[in-house]
Amino acid sequence: NGLQCRVCEERGSSCLFAQHTKTRECENDDDICYSWFYRSGSDVGVQRTCLSVKSPEYNLIKGLIADVIKYRLNVELDSIRQAGTWKSERIISTSQSSHIKIENSKDDLLNFCANNYLGLANNREIITAAKQALDDYGSGLSSVRFICGTQTIHKQLEQRISKFHQREDAILYISCFDANAGIFETLLKEQDYIISDELNHASIIDGIRLCKAKRLRYKHKDMSDLELKLKESFNENNDNIIRLIATDGVFSMDGTIAPLPDIKCLADKYHALVFVDECHATGFFGRTGRGTEEYFNMIGTIDIINSTLGKALGGAAGGYTTGSKALIDLLRQRSRPYLFSNTLPPPIVASAIKAIDLIENNPSLPGRVAENASYFRTELQNLGFKILGDNHPICPVMLGDARLASRFADEMLKRGIYVIGFSYPVVPKDRARIRVQISAAHSKIDLQQCIQAFAEVGRQLEVIK
Repeated sequence: NGLQCRVCEERGSSCLFAQHTKTRECENDDDICYSWFYRSGSDVGVQRTCLSVKSPEYNLIKGLIADVIKYRLNVELDSIRQAGTWKSERIISTSQSSHIKIENSKDDLLNFCANNYLGLANNREIITAAKQALDDYGSGLSSVRFICGTQTIHKQLEQRISKFHQREDAILYISCFDANAGIFETLLKEQDYIISDELNHASIIDGIRLCKAKRLRYKHKDMSDLELKLKESFNENNDNIIRLIATDGVFSMDGTIAPLPDIKCLADKYHALVFVDECHATGFFGRTGRGTEEYFNMIGTIDIINSTLGKALGGAAGGYTTGSKALIDLLRQRSRPYLFSNTLPPPIVASAIKAIDLIENNPSLPGRVAENASYFRTELQNLGFKILGDNHPICPVMLGDARLASRFADEMLKRGIYVIGFSYPVVPKDRARIRVQISAAHSKIDLQQCIQAFAEVGRQLEVIK
């Protein structure tokens, strides 16, 4: 509205440019047929015009299209800035660790916002394993798995993953986002039901959108609502219907833990399967790092587990699905992200294998993360901060306002603490927060320094007294 139209020299409220498409009505191959909406008083109509790409009018229209796109992009970007939700990427100049440096700064920073839960991202044994795989297997395979993209180490890693989770088989993806994009569309048909927690990760939500199953959503961790949705999925014809409950094991923005025993009980009652995304649990949550299942002492009871290699298991990249052999066989045949994406690079595969070795040979690692998280949570709550979640190393410090969260993170950086403010659309509006993530690599001194900085900034910005 109010833009000057460069074609007809009228205001945008009078000239409504619609679209252009090549049609058979164009006399020459180089011609383009434009459809126009026009308005004259109360009369609105459509006019079609064929223009040669060599004509002056064509260049004017082409320029108009570019202007409209540029205008829309700038309006959207300006709205993000004005809302205080603009996300700047600080550039790290060191390896990922509990202590890092950022570009244009000589100061050492304490890193409290990485998914590096076990501190393995720069582990020397993992780096050595990756270098050896680079020498032995190359940097990549330039292929998808079923053509010429499967090496011995890919099968070794899949076997290690399935054994780690006590499942029959596993399948690797380039990321867990791809694993979540590939599972629901492959498994579920139009007559089936997918019943999803309302706070599930974006990758689960997007994966569900790709499938044709009927979709139901239950309130976060609300078992009464889940049961209502399960009842809703029943009708007069229940033959050959799959009901799949989908949940994060640990919810990444809130640090809350899915009540798996209750979910499993309802699933059994209503003949449903259970899918759990374990990205923020695998390797460090539970007594030996086997995730939410182990935390609740119910290993082997969940039907489908998806998780990542890009957090606790070396921090590089990659995702996977693990479950029954029949499920994994079907995914190898039908899962589109698996069939049409390059295979994981050998150095990443070797890194993950070594990470699993280290976790299995150092059972105290998960306990160290839990101990650090418990100490940090208790100290911040004693200061008066509101911390969401359960006893998990994701510690969301709630602030509410997006601009406050951004300023809080900036003030923490001045004190040598690297944290990030999260706001809409990553979290709901008016639910902005600093998401602190605790690692086994953090020392007691590191934790105390972070707590002291929170106390200073919290009082300065009047978040606490």
